[in-house]
Amino acid sequence: MGAVLVRDGEVVGSGWHRQVGGPHAEVEALRAAGDRGDHARGATLYVTLEPCSHHGRTPPCVDALVEAGVARVVVALQDPDHHVAGQGIASLREHGITVDVGIEAEPAARLLAPYLVHRALGRSFVVLKTATSLDGRSAARDGSSRWITGPSARADVHELRADSQAVIVGAGTALADRPSLTARDTRASVERQPLRVVLDAQGRVPAEGPLFDASLAPTLVITTTAAPEEATSAWLAAGAKVQTVAASATGTGVDLMSALELLAGLGVLQALVEGGGRLAGAFFEAGLVDRLVTYVAPTILGRDGHLAFDVAGPATIADAPRLQLVDVARVGDDVRLDYSKVEG
Repeated sequence: MGAVLVRDGEVVGSGWHRQVGGPHAEVEALRAAGDRGDHARGATLYVTLEPCSHHGRTPPCVDALVEAGVARVVVALQDPDHHVAGQGIASLREHGITVDVGIEAEPAARLLAPYLVHRALGRSFVVLKTATSLDGRSAARDGSSRWITGPSARADVHELRADSQAVIVGAGTALADRPSLTARDTRASVERQPLRVVLDAQGRVPAEGPLFDASLAPTLVITTTAAPEEATSAWLAAGAKVQTVAASATGTGVDLMSALELLAGLGVLQALVEGGGRLAGAFFEAGLVDRLVTYVAPTILGRDGHLAFDVAGPATIADAPRLQLVDVARVGDDVRLDYSKVEG
C-alpha cells in the first residue's frame, strides 16, 4: 500500500506500508512531509487503499489525516477488510475532507492483488512458478530438471521468492531436489526469508538437508493424520513447525484450500508454489492459481519428458481454462510469461 502527499502541485511526502504492525502508508507520507519541514494542511493525499478508521496494530490513519489538516484524499480502492470496508471513507467525509474513490482502481487492484485476495477470500494469493521446455516439459525422461533455464531466469525466481511470504513445494520436489528455497542474491537485501512450506500428507520427507536447516529460514510442514508419528516427531525435533489439515479428496495429498487458509492465518499474503507437475496440476484443478509465471527455455525434451502440468485436462477445447497474458519478457536466453486468472 502506498501514499503520496501533494500540496500546490508539489510532492511533499510519500510512504508505503513496509511491514505488518508498522506505520501505514498514510502515516509514513505525513512523517516524510514533516521531515522536510513541510506540512500537510490543505494538501491532497493520493492513496492506493482506503485509510483505516479503527484501532488495530496501529492507531487509525483517519485520525492522523484529520489532525494534519489534509483537505482531500483520493482513494484507488475501498478496503475489503471487514474492519474498514468503507468506514474510513465515511469517517473522512464526516470530518469535512473531500474523498474521491476509484481513481486508477484497476492498476491498484493488480498491485494489491495478494492483499485483496487475503482479505476477501481468507486464503493466501497463489503465484505458481514453472520452468518448461518449448514443448511444455518440466524435466527430462530420467526426472532431471537442473537446469532447464539459464542463470538470469533462476535469478529472477529469487526475486519472486523475496516478494512472497512463503514458498511451497510438495513431497516429491523436496525428496528429488533437496532445495533450500531461500531468496538469494536479490536486487534489494532480503530482510526476512520466506517461510518454507512442505506439503507432505504421508510423512515421506525425512527431517534432514537444507529444508530443515533452521539457520537458513523457517520451515513449516503441512500434513494430514495419515503421516506416521515418527515423521512428525522428527520434523519437530529438527526445528520445523508442523500443522495438520484435512486430506485431499483423493486422500493422497493435503487439501490445498485448507493449507492456504492456514497460511493466511499466519500472515502469508502471497505464496509462491514451486512444486513439480503434479502439484502444479493440483493447484490448477482446484482453481487456486491466481498468477502463473512460467519460464520457457529454448530446448525440447520430447514425449517422454515430465509434464509441467500433470492433469487429465478437459474433454474438449471449449472447456479448457483460459488465462490472461499480463507480460512477456526476455530473461537471458529464456522467455518469461506472466499470466493472471480470468475471473468468471
